[in-house]
Amino acid sequence: MGKSIVIIDGHPDSDKSRFCHAIADAYADGAKAAGHQIGLIAVAGLDAPLLKSRREWETEAPPPSIQKAQAAIDAAGHLVVIYPLWLGSMPAMLKGFFEQVFRPGFAIDFGKRTLKPGRLTGKSARVIVTMGMPGFIYRWYFMAHSLKSLERNILQFVGLKPIRHSLIGNVEGSQAARLKWLARIREFGRQGI
Repeated sequence: MGKSIVIIDGHPDSDKSRFCHAIADAYADGAKAAGHQIGLIAVAGLDAPLLKSRREWETEAPPPSIQKAQAAIDAAGHLVVIYPLWLGSMPAMLKGFFEQVFRPGFAIDFGKRTLKPGRLTGKSARVIVTMGMPGFIYRWYFMAHSLKSLERNILQFVGLKPIRHSLIGNVEGSQAARLKWLARIREFGRQGI
């Protein structure tokens, strides 16, 4: 019996030529071939405004597109987050998506003195980040700061673990390298990791 997996395609440009979309498709193809159930959330196609106040985040109902995303994430056992590195971090649209989705009462709950994980505890995740620079430069020179922040301050904070990641550098490089990465991503999908 396969896993239930949600792929969050965090590229804000819906142009299908973007490599992040090919990665999402490759993961989905591998997962479906292995019998996993797949859901896809394309952040570029969502109608969800940025939150502007704590009151909005805590008390207002999220828009229907976000409620649908929450239901898909709630039903899944594994999340795959894919995004391009923009100005050293995730695109603002993806960050805004996480702020909308991971609200109190869903991803976190109020404890006596602090926030604590909510309904996402026990789920796992994979983060796939694409970038123009070589992946090892981002990892060792820049210390993968954006990835670490996403993993620690968002995904682990809401209870997701284990969290695996893949850094895909030189995305504007050779077609052969892209095809090699897509084969690897397809295998991640087959394994549901």
